[in-house]
Amino acid sequence: MLEVYNTLGRERQEFKPLREGFVGIYVCGPTVYGHSHIGHAKSYVSFDVVVRYLRYLGYNVRYVQNITDVGHLTDDADEGEDKVGEKAREMGVEPMEVAEKFTRSYFEDMDAMNVQRPDISPRASGHIPEMIEIVQTLLDRGHAYEVDGNVYYDVPSFDEYGKLSGRKLEDMMEGARVETRSEKKHPADFALWKRAEGGHIMRWNSPWGEGFPGWHLECSVMGTKYLGPTLDIHGGGLENAFPHHEDEIAQSEGATGKQFVRYWMHNNMVTVEGQKMGKSLGNFITLKDAFAGEPPLEEPIRPLVMRYFVLTSHYRSPLDFSHEALEAARKGLERIEEVVGRVRTALESGPAEGEAPEHVTDMLADYRRKFLENMDQDFNTAGALGEFNALTRDVNKILDSGEKVTSGTLKAIDDLYRELGGDILGIVTEDTGQRESAGLESELIQAMIDTRQKLRDEGHYEMADHIRDRLAKAGVNLKDTPKGTTWEYA
Repeated sequence: MLEVYNTLGRERQEFKPLREGFVGIYVCGPTVYGHSHIGHAKSYVSFDVVVRYLRYLGYNVRYVQNITDVGHLTDDADEGEDKVGEKAREMGVEPMEVAEKFTRSYFEDMDAMNVQRPDISPRASGHIPEMIEIVQTLLDRGHAYEVDGNVYYDVPSFDEYGKLSGRKLEDMMEGARVETRSEKKHPADFALWKRAEGGHIMRWNSPWGEGFPGWHLECSVMGTKYLGPTLDIHGGGLENAFPHHEDEIAQSEGATGKQFVRYWMHNNMVTVEGQKMGKSLGNFITLKDAFAGEPPLEEPIRPLVMRYFVLTSHYRSPLDFSHEALEAARKGLERIEEVVGRVRTALESGPAEGEAPEHVTDMLADYRRKFLENMDQDFNTAGALGEFNALTRDVNKILDSGEKVTSGTLKAIDDLYRELGGDILGIVTEDTGQRESAGLESELIQAMIDTRQKLRDEGHYEMADHIRDRLAKAGVNLKDTPKGTTWEYA
């Protein structure tokens, strides 16, 4: 039974979609004014696994993830310049050039990490008519008011405001921002539609004059357009729970009179060496810089290593980006790639025919059961990955046992890696185990082992021990047996 932590109820709840067999999930997508960063990896890899697992369980999933190309202001509230517009002004190009450039960049990075594309990637700028329509509905229902071309949501008109974040309206009054516009009736009121001042690049005609939509509005419009008035799952970063998602609830439920989202899921943030990531701190790392090994990194990070790294933490837990953690992720993924390579090479070499023995099928079934139990507990990828790594250790023991390994055994193992590591975790692909991913490193290690053996045969024991120690320092342990020297990652 799948259980999901619902931010709305602040508890883990049994997952039951609105319609049997169908899941509608909406995840807040990127604002496309710059290259994606490692925080985006945490969010979108995490929700990729959520979608993969729901499909694995047999659900027909419609995954919607928007592209914000208008309306997201520089202070994340109702003031400042549009982030895309500001970048366009800085670059001396049209705003849609900025949006196109960084949308392509975003999908390049996601593709590299084996993040599956959403079923629908709607753009905010392509849904202005629907946004104007919902603003008019909120005006008609008494949930909004217009002041000189600006339309604001009347927060006190929605009795349940604060139910997601747990904040009370009276408490918000005490912490109201000093610079709150005086034209608002209440400090917590937020913009649905903004008047375009002189010089504002992106603007559309509306019943209230030329303007542009508020950032919160777009997700309500695109979520309900493609998934209906009630979404099964709405995901996003924990930092967006308030005010972004709280405002989405108010305007959506104010317009439809129906529950907007059944399960709210929020992923936690990424820190860098224990600090919050920020350009002012000099620790802001884009995915492109990470993949290229640009400073402050010492060497490139393979995209699948980044994916593995994200999966080592639960999506609701913070994730600290550090050299040690990345190195552990690299070694962990390479251990998996190495064993998958060994299994697939053995399958291609024409192994002895025969079914997998019962003790092997029982072992594989036990690992599948424990893996899925972790996934059923609010998509616990860290626990599932732990079982997957334990499976890898046991598979290596089977391959190193010296006994004949039948085709049935090899196929059963490969099938399980494809199922759990491929279909669900997304770290095992058709290319896993080939030269590009794992084979080359394996051959280099074997060459060092052969050199060490030659040195031992010639009596150069000190040099042979030096090779053994250097390999151990690099995370490769050697084991001398009567049949020769074997190796495994530490």
